[in-house]
Amino acid sequence: MNVVVIGAQWGDEGKGKIVDYLAEDAKYVVRYAGGPNAGHTIVVDGKQYALHQVPSGILYADKKVFLGSGMVIDAEAFFNELQMLKDNGINWEGRVFISDRAQLILPRYRQMDKDRDAARKRPIGTTGRGMGIAYAEKAHRDGVRLADLDWPEKMAEFDGEDKEYLDKYRDRLMSMRVNMAAEMYKVKGENILFEGAQGAMLDLDSGTYPYVSSGASCAAGAASGCGIGPHDLDQIVGVFKAYETRVGNGPMPSEFNNESEGELCQYVRDTGREYGVTTGRARRCGYLDLVALRYACRVNSLDGLVLTHLDIYDAMDQIEACVAYEINGKEVTDFPANVKELETAKPILKKFTGWKTVLKNCRSYMELPENARAYIKFIEDYCETPVTIVSVGYERNETFVRKDPWIK
Repeated sequence: MNVVVIGAQWGDEGKGKIVDYLAEDAKYVVRYAGGPNAGHTIVVDGKQYALHQVPSGILYADKKVFLGSGMVIDAEAFFNELQMLKDNGINWEGRVFISDRAQLILPRYRQMDKDRDAARKRPIGTTGRGMGIAYAEKAHRDGVRLADLDWPEKMAEFDGEDKEYLDKYRDRLMSMRVNMAAEMYKVKGENILFEGAQGAMLDLDSGTYPYVSSGASCAAGAASGCGIGPHDLDQIVGVFKAYETRVGNGPMPSEFNNESEGELCQYVRDTGREYGVTTGRARRCGYLDLVALRYACRVNSLDGLVLTHLDIYDAMDQIEACVAYEINGKEVTDFPANVKELETAKPILKKFTGWKTVLKNCRSYMELPENARAYIKFIEDYCETPVTIVSVGYERNETFVRKDPWIK
């Protein structure tokens, strides 16, 4: 059984926790896209782990994890992350593997990434980790893959800092390499969890281009980035928060107005700990955007939705969600591609009565207050996609499964 977990918004939806939760029933966990700019936070028994490149399933001692072909890898940051895990008592050796088709980030890419964004008339707001340059070099067919470290003629093209860097990490990287297509075929029939990075609205093709990531954060990326075909994807679930956040520049129609809704924005940001795991910068916050969420459901063939951070609204008398946009005086319910339209769009909001209950005290979906369940039902009906898992906290036991994605 192959289950795919993607972000259904602009990233930071809580994918790390959900992958960690679902990994209990998986034998292998495969990260299929992204690189060191991803930040997946997992809390186990009160202890927090911040992962960037290592798949979230690594915290289970019996799981093997793979960095897929669609990833771009910063070797220095990767091995620092593995050392962090070791220092925290996580024995990862013999359990971490890298696709020989994965691309490598060279140190100079980081500054190139920052310089390129600074030179743009409309900066993207890159994290400056070199990912954009690595993906661009890949598209130009000038990148360097893990497999290329065994290609003398290719290695002869590098000198100076590049050569020194590749030589430094070569042996350790090569000791982890695998042929992903062969490996996935070998374990066909086992439970495999495919972990995405960023979110559907940051996908290079279906996201808010050009304010997107450079990789495939859509569900289809799980196939192209892992050496399997699309027919082998059995279940696809999308993780979303009860509200909206975004990091960096780009349109966000349901964003809180800083002048009239600044207090609400700060409350959501602080209560939800909406500060980047990778950068530490504050995330932009807004109302749940159901127009964008329904679009993500459609273009990714989502079988189910995973709702996180529902507990952030516990103390509020009333909450609101965006159900349409007003663009040029017209009501729009289909997500547009035009950036100018998205930048001028005004959210049309629907009010919901709050529940004034501490959801962390609930231990099943049916224990949730009626108003919380009504909010979830509206989301399901609007998106025409069931909410199959609900999370009301950071711990594993603060998760309610309504439909197990491991069961067809």
